[in-house]
Amino acid sequence: MKQLDTLLQDAVATGQLLPASRTNINLLLSGTTSPIAAAAIAELAEHGEWNELNDRFYKTLAFGTGGLRGRTIGSIVTSAEQGAGGPNGRPEFPCIGTACMNYFNVGRAMQGLIIYVKRHVASQGTDRKPRIVIGHDTRHFSRDFAEYCAKIATDLGCDAYLFDAPRATPEISFAIRELNADTGIVLTASHNPAHDNGFKAYFDDGAQLVPPHDKGVIDEVNRLASEAYEPLPADLRGTLSELGAKFDRIYMDRLKSITLQPGLFSNGGAKVVYTNLHGTGGHIIVPLLREIGCDVATVASQDIQDGRFPTVKSPNPENSEALTLAIDQANASGADIVIATDPDCDRMGVAVREASGNMRLLTGNQVGSLLAWYRCKTMTELGWINDATRSHAVMIKTFVTSQLQDAIGHRYGIEVVNVLTGFKYIAQKLGKYEEAIPAAKRSNYRTMTEEATRALRLEYSRFFVFGGEESYGYLAQDFVRDKDANAAALLFAELAAYAASIGKTIPELLDELFSEYGVHLEMGKSLVMEGADGAAKIAALAKSYVSSPMTEVHGMKVVAVRDFTKGDMYDEEGDPIPPSDMIFMDLEGGYSFAVRPSGTEPKIKYYFFGKGNPGEDVPSSMNAVQVTLDALWKDVEADAVRRTNNA
Repeated sequence: MKQLDTLLQDAVATGQLLPASRTNINLLLSGTTSPIAAAAIAELAEHGEWNELNDRFYKTLAFGTGGLRGRTIGSIVTSAEQGAGGPNGRPEFPCIGTACMNYFNVGRAMQGLIIYVKRHVASQGTDRKPRIVIGHDTRHFSRDFAEYCAKIATDLGCDAYLFDAPRATPEISFAIRELNADTGIVLTASHNPAHDNGFKAYFDDGAQLVPPHDKGVIDEVNRLASEAYEPLPADLRGTLSELGAKFDRIYMDRLKSITLQPGLFSNGGAKVVYTNLHGTGGHIIVPLLREIGCDVATVASQDIQDGRFPTVKSPNPENSEALTLAIDQANASGADIVIATDPDCDRMGVAVREASGNMRLLTGNQVGSLLAWYRCKTMTELGWINDATRSHAVMIKTFVTSQLQDAIGHRYGIEVVNVLTGFKYIAQKLGKYEEAIPAAKRSNYRTMTEEATRALRLEYSRFFVFGGEESYGYLAQDFVRDKDANAAALLFAELAAYAASIGKTIPELLDELFSEYGVHLEMGKSLVMEGADGAAKIAALAKSYVSSPMTEVHGMKVVAVRDFTKGDMYDEEGDPIPPSDMIFMDLEGGYSFAVRPSGTEPKIKYYFFGKGNPGEDVPSSMNAVQVTLDALWKDVEADAVRRTNNA
C-alpha cells in the first residue's frame, strides 16, 4: 500500500486531485487535533475517491450571505467518520475537509471571532470580558458544535450565554441586543439539505457580520492553522450561563408589541395548521399564536426535532412539497391558513384558503407584498404615518424582491430602499437609523417600548415599516436584526384576522392589489452545480454575463444592464452599494431578470420579473405574464447551457 503522501502526489500529477485540494489537505492534517482526519483522508485516497476529496478540500470555508456553510456529512461517509454512529442515524464524527463543517473549521471560526471581538471590546477602553450568545437548530451536530463553541469561549475568557435547547435564529439576534452582548453565533444551515450545517456570526448590534467586521473576523480565522488552543488560567476564564424559558417569555412579549390592531383577535383568530418541519419554530410560534387567540394545530409527525427532516424532501418552506402534510391536515380540519417555517425559523411559507374552498400557496413575494400593504395602510389609518412624518418612514427590500412592494410603498408616500441579497444589509440600514437618533435620547434604546422607539425614529431618523426578501424572509421590528419567522407568523395571523373582519379571503386581498397596481409575478430558477467542478462552472458562468451580457431574450431587446460587480452604484438614500456578483438585465415591455451565484448553496440563481397593467382582468393578466416568464426562462436556460459548455 502506497503511503498517503505518494498517493496524493500521484493524483495531482494525473489531474485527479486539484493542487488546491492537496494544499488544503496538508493544511488540515498539520493543524487538526482530530484522531480520525488522517484515517478518513487515507481511506478515500486508497479507494480512489478523488472527486470526494476535491469536494471536501477544494476551498476553505469563507463567510457568505449566511456565514459559514458546508457539508457536515460527506457524500461518502468513511468508516473512521461513521465510528459508533450518532443520534438520528448520523455518523459519530462530522466529515473531514477544509470545505466542510467540522471541529477544525468551527473551532477556528470561533477562535477567530473571539480574537476579533476581544480587540474590539478593548478598543472601547474597557477590560471587561466579552459576552457571547450561542444558539443552534436541530441539525446533525448542531448541539455538539454549540457546546464546543461555548467551551472555547469560556476557556478564552468570554462570558457565554448558551440556549438550553434548539432555538430560532431570530431569538439569538434578539438575545444579543437584549443582553448587550458583543457577538453571537448560531449553528445552523437554515433550509439547506440535511447533510449541511453552518456557523452564522453576529456582531454587537444583533446583525450578521458586514464590512469591516466580516473581513476582520475571517482574516483572524485564516491566520489560525489549527483548532487547538491554550485555555487561559482558571481565574481569567469566562462564565457559562444558560438561557431558557424565562428568556423566551421576554422575547414573546416583545413580539406581541408589533401587532397593529390586536383588537382584531377579540373575536377569535385564524384557524391555523402549523409545521416547523422538524425544526425550532414550534417553540415560540405555537404558544404565541394561541396566546393571542388563534386556534393552532400542528402536524404531529413534523413536530419531532430531527436533523434528517424525514417527512420532507427538503426542509424549505419555499418548496410546495414541504407543506403537503400541513395542507392535507388543513383540508381535513377546515383550517383557514397553513404556516410552515424552516429548521432555524427565519423563513416562513404559507397556504391560504380561497373562497372556493381550495388551498392556495403564496410565494414569498406575495406574502411580503400583502404584509407591506397591510402595514402601510394601517399605520396611515392609525395616524402614525401622516404628512408630518411620512418622509421619516421607510421600507427596505432586496433588489430581487417584487417591484410590487416598491409600488405599494410609493403609493403611500413611503420611500422604498433596495439593498443587496442578504438580510445583513437590511439590518445595516436599521443600525444606521438607530445611530441617527441623538445619542442622549437613545441611551436606553434597547429597553424602550415599540411606541417610544417609533416616536424617536419618526422625529429624528427613519421608522422601519417593513422589510423583506423574496426568499420567504420578513421583518417588521428593529429589536431583531435578522429575518424573523416567529414575527412573520404573528403578522400573517393578524392579516388573516383583518381579512375575516371585512368578510374577505386573503387571496381576494391579493387580487385587489393586482387589480390596483397591476399583476406582478416573479419566478425564481436555479442551476445546481455541486462540488469543486460545479463551483468553477458557477464562477465562470457568472463572469460570462459581465463580459458578454445577453442582448435579446425571447424577442425582447435588453434595454439596460445593471452591473453590480463594478461597485459604482448607490441606493435610494445615496449610500454606496458594495460590489456584488449580480447582473440585472432590463427588457422591453417592463420585464427584467437578475443573475447571481448563491452565497450559501451550490447553485446560480435567476430571478424573473414581469407585470401587467392596472385594471386588467386579473386571471387573464396573470396567465399572460406567466407565459412570458416561462418563455424567458426557456431562452435564458438554453443560453446558460451554451455558456457553460463553451467555457
